[in-house]
Amino acid sequence: MKTIFLSRYQETSKRGAEVFVRELTSHLQNSMQLEVLSGKDADNLTKVLSLNPDVVIPINGRLQSLKVSLGRLIKPYKMVISGHSGMGRDDWWNILVRPDVFIALTETMRKWASLRSLGVRIEKISNGVDLDKFNPKGSKLDLKLARPVILAVGALTKNKHHERAIRAVAKLDQGSLLIVGEGEEEQSLRELGQSLLGDRFSIKSFDYSNMAELYRAADLFTLLSWDRESFGIVYLEAMASGLPVVAPLDGARKEIIGDAGILIDAENEQIIAEAMKLALQRNWENKPRQQAERFSWNIIAKRYKELLLQIGEK
Repeated sequence: MKTIFLSRYQETSKRGAEVFVRELTSHLQNSMQLEVLSGKDADNLTKVLSLNPDVVIPINGRLQSLKVSLGRLIKPYKMVISGHSGMGRDDWWNILVRPDVFIALTETMRKWASLRSLGVRIEKISNGVDLDKFNPKGSKLDLKLARPVILAVGALTKNKHHERAIRAVAKLDQGSLLIVGEGEEEQSLRELGQSLLGDRFSIKSFDYSNMAELYRAADLFTLLSWDRESFGIVYLEAMASGLPVVAPLDGARKEIIGDAGILIDAENEQIIAEAMKLALQRNWENKPRQQAERFSWNIIAKRYKELLLQIGEK
């Protein structure tokens, strides 16, 4: 059985969807026939059809999903879409093109998708984390920032709301904020951070191979993104590295973070600041790591393998 992943930005991006493809294929490659098409090949239906796949998993949605859906009129493969776009128009479109299975990443997303399924099969399989790579033990980067260091990892886009983290940390009498990511909001975030925090602030970008050392160098993790966040693999990476988390209070993040952090009203910067202060003072023992262990890629990959074999052999 052959499964093909279509991931347009696989070679150029390190966002959650690309990490998902990288990790899942690495865990399945010894037991299944897999191929990843990136760049222009990921949107080339002729290329996809020529490979005679049993299952196709488009990652980038919209026109790519539509092409793959229509391709089933020519080749009788199965189509699986994992909900990396979040609960909004893009993943509703991914349901409307009628995949054989739509995979919700959280229980909140499963309920949302079920209300819009129109008969499409909905399964829930969470994202995962590599517990060997991300763990509290090992080397750390020298961040050259005053401790404690609060770390935020995510694209520098409006929906990640990094500006709230900046304003919240500015209310603390100690500590630094490091934002790691790339995107169109970099300049405005850099100006805001420097004006409010001075040398207690930095924006950087790291290669994915250095992320484990980065997490271990921090004291607290935060990501205050909007409630349509599809999952947030970075939460798992941070917790697996031993970091407690401050994040918005909603169903999805309650499921992901559990009691390994503090969930708050992410629109109130004073409440965010108080949660950060409390999180830095609390002894979290091994709770973050234990929470992350529930999302081991070994567990998640097994569920994908079972699903792919089930639908691919029909």
